[in-house]
Amino acid sequence: MLSYIRPALVIIVAFTLVLGLAYPLALTGFGQIVFSGAANGSLIRQGDQVVGSDLIGQAFAEAGYFHPRPSATATPYDAMASSGSNLGPLSVKLKERMETDVQKFGTSVKVPADAVMTSASGLDPHISPENAFSQVARVAAARGLAEQAVSDLVQATMEKPVWIIGEPRVNVLRLNLALDKLARG
Repeated sequence: MLSYIRPALVIIVAFTLVLGLAYPLALTGFGQIVFSGAANGSLIRQGDQVVGSDLIGQAFAEAGYFHPRPSATATPYDAMASSGSNLGPLSVKLKERMETDVQKFGTSVKVPADAVMTSASGLDPHISPENAFSQVARVAAARGLAEQAVSDLVQATMEKPVWIIGEPRVNVLRLNLALDKLARG
């Protein structure tokens, strides 16, 4: 009986060491060397201070900042509560929230869809260029900047699609950090 159990135990220990320890450590080491920024959360820093992540949105409500798309999480942009709202197209609650969000834009602006609709995770840090450009007048007025300067900043921070995959997008945190830098002059 021991002749059957011993090889099975040796194989279990060997596979545990190789697949449970060596392989994960090798992949972690490879990720830290080759993709260290992404492996550590794609953090955005100002000097030594972490101000956010490229992957998780942040709430900005002040008039002098670009606003992100709405967050579906109970506490806006809480990464521990990532989820969609599960409100369907016939939901009265969703309709009321979207109507309130549309009213914030007024009647003079065509409201981009991502300005009133959450992302699937509720944490998307990006907005469409149309959404960003629709906010230029408000941000420029609140900061006392020329609209053209703010519009140029949106254009400069716009991320292009990777080859043919994706759409142009604007990372709200990066745009607002660049806006702060522009305002400081």
